[in-house]
Amino acid sequence: MHRRSFLTQSLSLPFLSALPTLQAAAVTPPLVLGAAWYPEQWPESRWDEDLKLMEQAGLRMVRVAEFAWSTLEPREGQFELDWLEQAVEMAAKRNLVTVIGTPTAAPPAWLTQKYPETLLTEANGRKAEHGNRAHFSFTSERYRQFCARIAGVMAKRFGGNQNVVGWQIDNEYGRTSNDDFTRMQFQAFLKDRYKTLDALNEHWTTAYWSEAYTDWSQIPLGPSGNPGLFLEWKHFISETFRTYQHVQVEAIRAHAPKRQFITSNYMGWYDSFDHYILAEELDMVSWDNYVGRGHLDPLRNGIVHDLTRGLKRKNFWLIETQPGFVNWQEVNNALDKGEARAMAWHAVGHGADCISYWQWRSALNGQEQYHGTLVGADGTPVPMYNEAAQLGREFAQVGGALGGTEPVSEVAMLHSYDSRWAVNFQRHNRNFDPVALLGSYYRPLRRMAQQMDVIHPMAPLNGYKLVVAPALNVLPEPMAKHMEEYVRQGGHLVLGPRSGMKDEFNSLWPMRQPGPLVDAVGARVEQWYALDEDVPVSGPWGTGKATMWAEQLKTRTAGVEVLMKYGASNGWLDDQPAVVSRALGKGRITYIAALLDDALMAKAAEWMLRLSGVKPALGPVPDAVEVCRRTGGGKDVYIVINHSKAEQRVVLPRAMRRLLAGGAAVSLVNLPPRGVEVLSV
Repeated sequence: MHRRSFLTQSLSLPFLSALPTLQAAAVTPPLVLGAAWYPEQWPESRWDEDLKLMEQAGLRMVRVAEFAWSTLEPREGQFELDWLEQAVEMAAKRNLVTVIGTPTAAPPAWLTQKYPETLLTEANGRKAEHGNRAHFSFTSERYRQFCARIAGVMAKRFGGNQNVVGWQIDNEYGRTSNDDFTRMQFQAFLKDRYKTLDALNEHWTTAYWSEAYTDWSQIPLGPSGNPGLFLEWKHFISETFRTYQHVQVEAIRAHAPKRQFITSNYMGWYDSFDHYILAEELDMVSWDNYVGRGHLDPLRNGIVHDLTRGLKRKNFWLIETQPGFVNWQEVNNALDKGEARAMAWHAVGHGADCISYWQWRSALNGQEQYHGTLVGADGTPVPMYNEAAQLGREFAQVGGALGGTEPVSEVAMLHSYDSRWAVNFQRHNRNFDPVALLGSYYRPLRRMAQQMDVIHPMAPLNGYKLVVAPALNVLPEPMAKHMEEYVRQGGHLVLGPRSGMKDEFNSLWPMRQPGPLVDAVGARVEQWYALDEDVPVSGPWGTGKATMWAEQLKTRTAGVEVLMKYGASNGWLDDQPAVVSRALGKGRITYIAALLDDALMAKAAEWMLRLSGVKPALGPVPDAVEVCRRTGGGKDVYIVINHSKAEQRVVLPRAMRRLLAGGAAVSLVNLPPRGVEVLSV
């Protein structure tokens, strides 16, 4: 990341005294607190009071302009950017750097009225109308031209501005269009991928139900009932968003130096597109973290932080998070006092270098009037402001200790959009949720190991002692070879149920599961079963239940160890292997053929970590306490969070310094409810 601006040195030589005074550029601290600010919604006479309150709370960044197109270009070709430059300079005087958002998620009315072809077409065939956001078609060439122009005009104006540290492309990509042009684009995408209809027909097995195509124009817009077409439709959407994003990245980079980063804000588990593909050309990834109804679940939320960090395998920004509550749930309860602070430190522990609240102050009108803020509609602080101010002081206090550090783990979980799409398209048991399956592995492993990465299956695996791959349903041969090589070099690979059923075209492998890893596992799946009743499972890990899904395994190679077996159930599974494991090369490969209950999954995780030689980063802690470790540049920092409403006691394995308490050395920490400690070795 290239986020740090440079301070202009003062000119003190006598013969330079006549030169104009240079305004020092605002500097991005290593740990950033910020907020989304919409100066275009308020009179300029109000701006400095807002910025003063931000400065007093320790905010050091504002994100602006991502919905301001009608203010930036009120009429076609008439650009008005003076107000934005004034806002950036006023923010800098209050020690706030600026991230500028391209405003393309909300086109102005003049654009969609004059060029209706830029509007998206709903699934029912109706054109979207003005008055919302993201109501344009991502495939529209005319719309992309307008996007490139506004992004380029903004970058030309602000690319040289020392107080602008980065750019956010658009806002939360999502909706797709069902118009004829999009259909033709999809067909062209398929032609480029398959080259011939014979190849497409073969990979999609279109002899089934007489689906064979004799002309590219016959292929319908996805998704449809054919698994191959469905998966390619998701690939097409990903490519559509990638090229849409690229148009703006290119327009910005023509004028903006590399010191200004380019990012875009994603939405956690949202799976409309393959985030790995879009993340490639970004300098870093950002995401929008909202609890919504209820309260923070650190493990459920932590896995999404780790997923986001894994998109580029580097730290990220939390470009949006809720300041207390949201406005889009059935019950929009507020987080408890102290919970937003704990939530912020939780994100930092998982690799966030910026916490930015959405939003600073609510607009007087619009769909999000009731959403949480840091100041009220009257411009004075609401209670959440003080909690944010505490974070501002703490970030300033310990930011230097965390600068240049990142989470490092010996355990990785493999995550694939293709596999999630494939399983969700054909769950076979409506309750089989691939995200929930990932969570069932993540929860005990993260709790016990206290560190975990979530990465793409083709990411480098060397350095991990343990790699788990639950429901890696789509398993192409190159991916299988990559994983097998990891095992042979000394790693421990654990496959979960539904692994290796499909190839890259979403076709069933002609061999049994786990497809190209059958020989490596030394066993195969004889049959899979969607369960309407739990099935008993027992063995060295203890006794428990298989829920929703179970596969019957058969060993094929000497030396394969049967760890767990099914008990009496449907007859087919009775006394059959449920978990097998085998030494291979310098490492080990294990196949867990069922979705296990939480208690048994915890025993499985304990076995995996022990066998792989993985130990907790800080040693044993109470269940309500989360440990996050960040290292780098010779620094070793632990963020310890009490997510409960009761005091927790943590015995440290060695003396550490309490960075939030002046650096005092301690070997014991008492955490109050929602308490946080930042400890340095």
